[in-house]
Amino acid sequence: MREPAAVAAAPELAPPRPVTLTEALPVWLRVAALSFGGPAGQIAVMHRVLVEEKRWISENRFLHALNFCTLLPGPEAQQLATYVGWLMHGPRGGLLAGGLFVLPGLLAIMALSWIYVLYGQAGPVAGLFFGLKAAVLAIVLEAVQRIGRRALRGRVMTGLAAAAFVGIFFLDVPFPLIVVAAGLVGFLGGRAGHPAFRPGGGHAASAAGGPYLFGDDALPQERASWRDTLITLAIWSAIWLVPVAALLLVLGPDDVFSRIAVFFSKMALVTFGGAYAALAYVAQAAVEQYGWMRPGEMLDGLGMAETTPGPLIMVTQFVGFLAAFRAPGTLSPLVAGTLGGLLTTWVTFAPCFLWIFVGAPYVERLRGHPALAGTLSAITAAVVGVILNLAVWFALHTLFRELRPMVAGPVRLDVPVLASVDPYALALALAAFVAVFRFRVGMIPVLAACAAAGMGLRLAGLI
Repeated sequence: MREPAAVAAAPELAPPRPVTLTEALPVWLRVAALSFGGPAGQIAVMHRVLVEEKRWISENRFLHALNFCTLLPGPEAQQLATYVGWLMHGPRGGLLAGGLFVLPGLLAIMALSWIYVLYGQAGPVAGLFFGLKAAVLAIVLEAVQRIGRRALRGRVMTGLAAAAFVGIFFLDVPFPLIVVAAGLVGFLGGRAGHPAFRPGGGHAASAAGGPYLFGDDALPQERASWRDTLITLAIWSAIWLVPVAALLLVLGPDDVFSRIAVFFSKMALVTFGGAYAALAYVAQAAVEQYGWMRPGEMLDGLGMAETTPGPLIMVTQFVGFLAAFRAPGTLSPLVAGTLGGLLTTWVTFAPCFLWIFVGAPYVERLRGHPALAGTLSAITAAVVGVILNLAVWFALHTLFRELRPMVAGPVRLDVPVLASVDPYALALALAAFVAVFRFRVGMIPVLAACAAAGMGLRLAGLI
């Protein structure tokens, strides 16, 4: 018996028509508005919208772009949006996609920063942030588990993660040095062909859903010449660094705005592994080196970033806001804080556009390069150890009211006073752990529930 025609052959999808920059605008607005959940959630949203729904870019091209962005310092989800925007409409498209990806978080964090400094210690607001801290602990630990499953393939990668944790937590080794050391080990291992540094198959390509506006073989434009590359490099380096140089010349290196510009410019060069890895570096420097904020305030900022759209690295805007708010000079504290937050965002994200606009035309040359694959694998493994350090550091400062410094030779760490444990913080953290790890509750419901519980405890006079 002959098969019915509907079963014998599936209907082919028509190729999507070209999209103008104006037509792309509402799509990028939608992606920006839905960019909750950290890098994993944001990348999933982009995949669903750009690959499955709009069919602007094929699965293979999307994943190749993601791999390239993962190699770069900075927030990979924002850079991925910039890359796809550039792929479709050149630099204007990259600016539109990458800029809109940042805008909702910028506005939300700025508004929350004002509320925090004006009302942060008052009643329900203080309780809200108390609850968010407990939830953030579970979310960071879940990030350790998620990234660890993917990155720690075998004893070598597990050893790199362990070495990174020991180095940063016990020996106070600077985060940039850990990144460089891990990258060098991975580069040499990949170049030598060591099996531990070969890239693993983390994503399966799918041919379903095509054809695409940009399929596997489509090219967005002619390959850039070295002259074009140097011009792009010069323009975006100036956009990034001229304001930094101007602040140093006019205000001097010891002014808070100069320090913000220099510190976060350095951070933009070393933030491999996404926001969680960078936060360990930023939190310890902002609290211990510069004295811009207290340990618990970093958790408050992370809670803001977790509950608003945009990259998690937007928490740095809160750090810059507090730094300038507390050293305003001749400005009013709120004006200084606003300028400090905007300056932080500028020097954090301007380099992201530089990396994409300079590197994207040459990205095909990276495909299958063993030394680069080994470098990425080793850095990702080390980042697991760094994120674990962040989780432990946050836990100590959230669950205990008192810590005592301990120094024994090269070992330096804060030891909790067990009698100072906060029972309500511990109870909320345990509830968040159970919700995340046992019942697989999503991030937003966990944050909302813990925030509501914190507000309830505050109103009841228990905290």
